[in-house]
Amino acid sequence: MMQGEPTDNPKKPLEVTGGPQTEVGGPESPDTPARPAGEDSVAEPQPAVVEVAMCESPNAAVLSESRRQTRRAFVVAAAAAAAGYGFYRWLDGSPGDMQQRWPLRRAFETNAAVSRTVFDDRALAPTYPLDRSEALRVNGVYGLKQALVAESWRLQLVGSRASRSHPRFSADVTAWEFRYVDAATHEDQGHDTKVAPSADTSQKMAPAAMIEQERAREGRTTRMPRGLEEAGASRSTLAAGTPGLLLTLEDLLQLPRHELVTQFKCIEGWSQIVHWAGVRMADFLEAYPPAPIAGEDPKYVYMETPNGDYYTGYDIHVCRHPQTLLVTEMMGEPLTQFHGAPLRLHMPTKYGYKQIKRIGLIRYMSERPDDYWTKLGYDWYAGL
Repeated sequence: MMQGEPTDNPKKPLEVTGGPQTEVGGPESPDTPARPAGEDSVAEPQPAVVEVAMCESPNAAVLSESRRQTRRAFVVAAAAAAAGYGFYRWLDGSPGDMQQRWPLRRAFETNAAVSRTVFDDRALAPTYPLDRSEALRVNGVYGLKQALVAESWRLQLVGSRASRSHPRFSADVTAWEFRYVDAATHEDQGHDTKVAPSADTSQKMAPAAMIEQERAREGRTTRMPRGLEEAGASRSTLAAGTPGLLLTLEDLLQLPRHELVTQFKCIEGWSQIVHWAGVRMADFLEAYPPAPIAGEDPKYVYMETPNGDYYTGYDIHVCRHPQTLLVTEMMGEPLTQFHGAPLRLHMPTKYGYKQIKRIGLIRYMSERPDDYWTKLGYDWYAGL
């Protein structure tokens, strides 16, 4: 506001001084001393003057707009909170799908579809110098808790093109008996933190009487009760009387040997660089190709431990990835019990829970096979 303009609420300007307020241009106080003669022509310095104007109209407009914005913010926040709570109730009340709500399971599948489209499961995992590798920690011993007699191990292969004339053909691969011993071991079993230890997640060991009863019932197959861990028995396991091949470790070692130094990544958040050696799964599929099922090539591969306690499923083209290994050695040494001797899988494009240890069965399938951790709420695809 320019000095001298009229205002809606005119007030007298005040002196900004520490002394008493006086009107500018008003009569002098009687106590004011007279000026000496000859000083009338000298301009006396005037005190600084500040005009105080009360802008009530603009302030009122600001307050009104602030109140309006505040009311709007509260309404939006309340609507967002109600929507969030409604979404949570809908999600919590939606049907379950293998210990996961179906919208979350569909989200897993959407992520897998996007990953397949973008990378087509052909991208190579990084490799590292040998001097950066280290011994892999043990994490998860499902299907490994009993020491396997090495001479009793066979790889059951079901669904291959091999004919009955193959020297390893068996009319019933399930009749093969894997033998175990209760030998003491000093190997660290590690600790699996994907599921918190509790009564519900502890090993479901059958009582001795039940085991003997099952032995008697399946006397001709000598198969022990299967699926004693938390996820239970697999729906993709073999029925008694299934024909196939019973391969030895020597059969596998006839394939070309390959070495890799890649990173093992656990879904728990840790990783290690490890030196692996074995045969490529692609070479195995070439040597023992899958037979058509209902006129079509199988789309999946299923694997499980000899006792059926742990099992995993894969897209067959992922098994053909050039870095997917059937591992027989780690860090230059044969595999140990809790690292899956005599045969385990390394798949550097997948999380660790898909890299099954102590493989006892490989089966070619046309439908997506069962998977241990998927039944407990994890992603079936498990891609990195």
